Amino acid sequence: MGKAEMIVREADLVSQLGGMAVRVLSTPRLIELLEAAAVDAVREFLGPEKVSLGSRVKIRHLSPTPLGMKVTAHAILKEVKERRLLFWVDAHDEVEKVAEGEHERVVVSKDKFLLKVEKKMIPAQPKAG
Repeated sequence: MGKAEMIVREADLVSQLGGMAVRVLSTPRLIELLEAAAVDAVREFLGPEKVSLGSRVKIRHLSPTPLGMKVTAHAILKEVKERRLLFWVDAHDEVEKVAEGEHERVVVSKDKFLLKVEKKMIPAQPKAG
């Protein structure tokens, strides 16, 4: 099982997204915490040549968490299909469960992934003709 914790800070709030002036944990930041728990769950099983990348998230954000409160996320690996890892994830603040759902990650070669990123960073050459 993987675990990740955080204290909700200003940068983590819904109000930082520019929508509502609501001072509670935003869903994107909560997803980031759940992903961190999944990474923690498999960290010791992936060698230095492999990396897991998030490919799908399906969660329910159940309850608001105010500024300054601690949130703890857990991830349990429930299925492995070839390179795909499927996790059950949830998160609790100091009062109640605030999220639950599934998260999928894909295991890839770190070198191949970095090469693909590098190739994308090279400006496209104009086509002749």
